[in-house]
Amino acid sequence: MEPAASVTSKALGILAAFSAQQPRLTLSEIGRRTGLPLTTTHRLVGELTEWGALERDEAGRYRIGLRLWEVASLAPRGLGLRERALPFLEDLYEVTHENVQLAVRDGFEAVYVERISGRHAVSVVSRVGGRLPLHATGVGQVLLAFAPAEFQDEVLALKLKAFTPQTITDPRQLRQVLAEVRRTGIAVCDRQVDPDTLSVAAPVFGTDALGSPGVVAALSVVVAREGADRLGLAPAVRAAARGISRTLGQ
Repeated sequence: MEPAASVTSKALGILAAFSAQQPRLTLSEIGRRTGLPLTTTHRLVGELTEWGALERDEAGRYRIGLRLWEVASLAPRGLGLRERALPFLEDLYEVTHENVQLAVRDGFEAVYVERISGRHAVSVVSRVGGRLPLHATGVGQVLLAFAPAEFQDEVLALKLKAFTPQTITDPRQLRQVLAEVRRTGIAVCDRQVDPDTLSVAAPVFGTDALGSPGVVAALSVVVAREGADRLGLAPAVRAAARGISRTLGQ
């Protein structure tokens, strides 16, 4: 018999019910997604709304509240990194006028902590706060390439999702790609998460929470694949990543 869920886990389950695809939910939808009784859902949603973690719109649907964003913005890996990286992201954007992204590793996924995008830049599937698997994105392949060997083995043992026919899902082929990323310091991800885009990514070096030096983030430019100058993009991306690394003491 499984132990009963705590109040905290129930409240976190309610917050986790929201997604980029479903940013607004009714009370009954939250109850169905969490599996909680409606009375419990009503009580916890009321408390979360009173605190500011949720907001209720005029139609009676709930959405993530601004107070939660304020708290999340204090996460140390995002806050200091974003502040120091932003000037270099802006410079890279001015050079390319394309999507410029910064991501960190969390579990088996890349979490996007910042993105600058122009009006005429190609549409991308990533968003600030969003997650994508490490194996299928430029930033993800960089983060995976410089991760400990034991962690790489864990990822390669998973059933890797194919987003497009070009997504690398074969562990042996992915190992070869990661070795090349470590050798060159650049990942070129061609149509692996989106059939129309290509990304060029580079590592950002710093120190982790324990003070150990290593790759703490990855920077990328995402462009339309048609006519993309991958060789021309690589030096600009590498230079921006090195600039961020210098501000982080590496």
